[in-house]
Amino acid sequence: MEHDLTGLLRAYTGGQDGADAELLDAVYPELRRIARRMLGRLRSGETLDTTALVHEAYLKLDGKQLGFQDRVHFFSLSARAMRQILIDHARSHQADKRGGDVHKVSLDRVELVVADSASASTEAATLLALDRSLERLESIDPRLVRVVECRFFAGMSEQEISAALNISVSTVQRSWVKARAWLHDRLVA
Repeated sequence: MEHDLTGLLRAYTGGQDGADAELLDAVYPELRRIARRMLGRLRSGETLDTTALVHEAYLKLDGKQLGFQDRVHFFSLSARAMRQILIDHARSHQADKRGGDVHKVSLDRVELVVADSASASTEAATLLALDRSLERLESIDPRLVRVVECRFFAGMSEQEISAALNISVSTVQRSWVKARAWLHDRLVA
């Protein structure tokens, strides 16, 4: 499967006729799994559904420009696109509400847990707080953010993250611990 998908990604990147439809058929189930995982971290107030998130992310990805290297690279970029879509959606929601308090987030068990209410407004605030913290962390250590995106948002294994980021599994593990601690200090303090 890995080899077939890598070939499809190369065909798509190269502009081969019909490769885009074949690629979508091949990656759609995994994209839905990633989207369900991301949306599952949000409470029921989220108005985007799995299908909409997958479709928006797929449209946002321009493989010809990004030059997908392999399966892991593709899904890593897909998770990042979904995160950006969710952040944009949350920003739009917050703009509609004009404000809202920043809410605490716990990453202790690799879950977003909102301390207050489960309203859509709270979910948007939580997601925006996490995004602001990830943006700050990116200016300090971009690799830590890539590890969080791959593990937390895409649900990738340590081995997949290692391959995607071209770092050792032990570096992935250390980076995950460091990123969680850094985010915990900023979000829960």
